[in-house]
Amino acid sequence: MNIHNESGFWQKMRTQNRSPLKVVPKNALIGSMGGFIAIALLAFLTDLTANAWIMAPFGATCVLAFGLWDAPLSQPRNIIGGHLISTLVGLIFFHLFGRGFWVMAIAVGLAIGLMMLTKTTHPPAGADPLVVILSGSSWSFLFAPVLIGSVLIVFIALIVNNLDKKRRYPTFWY
Repeated sequence: MNIHNESGFWQKMRTQNRSPLKVVPKNALIGSMGGFIAIALLAFLTDLTANAWIMAPFGATCVLAFGLWDAPLSQPRNIIGGHLISTLVGLIFFHLFGRGFWVMAIAVGLAIGLMMLTKTTHPPAGADPLVVILSGSSWSFLFAPVLIGSVLIVFIALIVNNLDKKRRYPTFWY
């Protein structure tokens, strides 16, 4: 492969195209409200109980669930399945091998591959193995915050997204 060939490698990075994203103020408002409600509920539950119900990747999940609700990677299967698979991979690798840089790298790579193979790809979930390994999470992390939190986000997305007559969420379940 000749990376200096102008019509090859570097040429692929040039474009005159513009972002296909459209600005729709009503969608921005609904997305903001959905993200607010989901994170407020998870943060409130964390303050109310001794359990952690929230983790950083849930912020990015809210961007997809409420801002790009009709995208394939934003569907319930992807949100819940992606977080579960990635967290499980992180937990297995952490409990078997500890915190090494190679453990984090292998866990993230494997999580990506498994999400793709199971049709549960959810980009925010790619961070879950890092969260698990860096925080030294216990096995219970898979249930709270991951399972319960992702199910609550999906539940709120089902309500908020379908309040708008022009939105339909989910676009698929399986």
